[in-house]
Amino acid sequence: MRTIFLDRDGVINENRVDHVKSWQEFVFLPGTLAALRWLNLAGFRVFVVTNQAIVGRGVVSADVVEDIHARMQVQIARYGGQIHDIRYCPHDDHVRCDCRKPHPGMLRDLARRWNVDLSHAYLVGDAWTDIAAGHAMGIRSILVRTGRGAHHALLPEIQKYPPAYIANDLLGAVAWVMREENVALARREADHPLYERYAGASLISWQ
Repeated sequence: MRTIFLDRDGVINENRVDHVKSWQEFVFLPGTLAALRWLNLAGFRVFVVTNQAIVGRGVVSADVVEDIHARMQVQIARYGGQIHDIRYCPHDDHVRCDCRKPHPGMLRDLARRWNVDLSHAYLVGDAWTDIAAGHAMGIRSILVRTGRGAHHALLPEIQKYPPAYIANDLLGAVAWVMREENVALARREADHPLYERYAGASLISWQ
């Protein structure tokens, strides 16, 4: 089954320099809900893997992060999308763990739990650490320019861990993945206002 792993901050929602500390501070990036809807319609399993060191630093509790994720999933479902599972690393970068990206622990855990076919798996992130985690698992990874992505695209680490593709945003990444997987969406999705932006560029095929 086709699978896509998504970073959270800077990919699904706006990245904040002071971190997302409550649902009130969580803002979906433009096009995100449409991208998640299209993934669901195309039969992808969607996982979120996110570093949330603010838990380990005592800025927010694990309950707050889990509440944000629960509310996020409700909003995504209302638009026709689905997040099948979420993993987050609560550790600060001084803690030795296998879950904090660029380590692949969260990806490995989900891959085992869901029996993921890595040959049909993708990762989307806005930082070199996301791409490095994908490389460690042999997953084709896409860097988006949202969040920290425009800056990270210029870092030397990206030369060490080159992404398979660089997209402007999650919707552009999803369009590329669907082209790679030869996936077509129902023609009724062409009514979406983003149709011209992506289908017009021949990035998505329509039945």
